[in-house]
Amino acid sequence: MKLLALALLGPALLGGVGVSPAPVSDSSVPAVHHRTVKIDGLELFYREAGPKDAPVILLLHGFPTSSQMFRNLIPALADKYRVLAPDYPGFGQSSMPTVDEFEYSFDNLARVVDKFTHAVGAESFVLYLQDYGAPIGYRIAAAQPERVRGLIVQNGNAYDEGLADFWVPLKAYWKAQTDETRAGVAKFLEPGATRWQWTHGVRDESRISPDTWTLDQRGLDRPGNKEIQLQLFLSYGTNPPLYPAWHAYFQKHQPPTLIVWGQNDLIFPASGAEPYKRDLKNLDFNLLDTGHFALEEQGPEIAQKIRTFMAERVVR
Repeated sequence: MKLLALALLGPALLGGVGVSPAPVSDSSVPAVHHRTVKIDGLELFYREAGPKDAPVILLLHGFPTSSQMFRNLIPALADKYRVLAPDYPGFGQSSMPTVDEFEYSFDNLARVVDKFTHAVGAESFVLYLQDYGAPIGYRIAAAQPERVRGLIVQNGNAYDEGLADFWVPLKAYWKAQTDETRAGVAKFLEPGATRWQWTHGVRDESRISPDTWTLDQRGLDRPGNKEIQLQLFLSYGTNPPLYPAWHAYFQKHQPPTLIVWGQNDLIFPASGAEPYKRDLKNLDFNLLDTGHFALEEQGPEIAQKIRTFMAERVVR
């Protein structure tokens, strides 16, 4: 009993010196904040972490996901950088106006994201571009090159070489919107296709959380969302004609660029990564042994490459 009493009362009896356990603290893990901001009457959801006065990394997500794809990357960078990750209208936690209420085009999504950056006080930034994030981000970069301090490209296409076999039904849909071509692209909105995007090309499927494709599919299954996605499938056809302008931006402004590309991706294969070497001189080029959503398997490696890239090529 005396031993028990000493164990319970020891810290009080001895003043706690060398006896009390150290308090558990999570202060080393940056807090991630979940916020909304009004843009043209819409509620735009975004994740934010890091010091307000630090260099900004703007994370632009792909289809069919949202800023949740960056859930692990954000705290891995936020000790040194202000990290911002918005959900586009119609995606994630942002407003989802109908196709009659909002123009779902890549031009308009780029305008919304541009307004978002001003609203949150991000006047210059490094762009992280994945999938849909590439045509959105490149529109901003080509129009306002002085604001872009660098590019991080993860399976984000800017070259005809990157639109391979996967894109055959989409190209048919761009040419003619018929019941047949619509059915050919609507299959990309089904649960099997959503799961496939997250799991195809990975080394170990057990490392991919089913929360990823389950959450994305719930978003796609909301009433009216499939019409939104079909509009964006059609609008994607406006991107290839802009490729020469984006190449001209690369060639003239030579933004420091980090390529971290899942080489097993069939949507945006490695053949779309290679041409960046033609136009960019200040380039760190990496093909990774994983799929479309490379962060799921290669997150720590990508985070370290970003930290090195930022330290050596962007923030000097």
